[in-house]
Amino acid sequence: MDITQAIRERRAYRSLEPVKITRGLIKDLARSTQLAPSCFNNQPWRFVFVYETKTLNNMHTALSPGNEWAQSASMIIAVFSKKEDDCIIRDREYFLFDSGMGVGFLILRATELGLVAHPIAGFSPKKTKEILDIPDEYQVITLIIVGKHSKQINPVLSEMQVEAERTRPERIPLERFVYFNRFIK
Repeated sequence: MDITQAIRERRAYRSLEPVKITRGLIKDLARSTQLAPSCFNNQPWRFVFVYETKTLNNMHTALSPGNEWAQSASMIIAVFSKKEDDCIIRDREYFLFDSGMGVGFLILRATELGLVAHPIAGFSPKKTKEILDIPDEYQVITLIIVGKHSKQINPVLSEMQVEAERTRPERIPLERFVYFNRFIK
């Protein structure tokens, strides 16, 4: 699969079926992230790959209402970082941007491998830190829900989520975010 195909096929599906998680798979995903660009090659991203049943079940308690579908995940990846691990140039802190770049590479590699890697915002960072023993100085940026896409619609999904499973949600038109040579209101 080429990069354009991976970009086009990537979807934030919520209907998942189990997939075997191996250390080899985790290292493969991590190696893709390792190659992502970052300020001065600082690579500020940190990940906890959660796939053992007991810890995975504990992570379910950190999910916000509406994310019950994530309980079907074969793996949850906690993404975290701290500003001191990356460039701080005057008032610009790069750790969130650079961590996002790393996550983007991971998601594209997962897509290439036929997996769903769905980042979510609906979780408790505090509870995630407690469960995974992440020190307080780190910021939990996102959780990535990993599994294999299931054609069977997950019964816990809302009507809006079901619609998003069936049809890719509409993208905003280029004219709303692309400007040539200067910003025009």
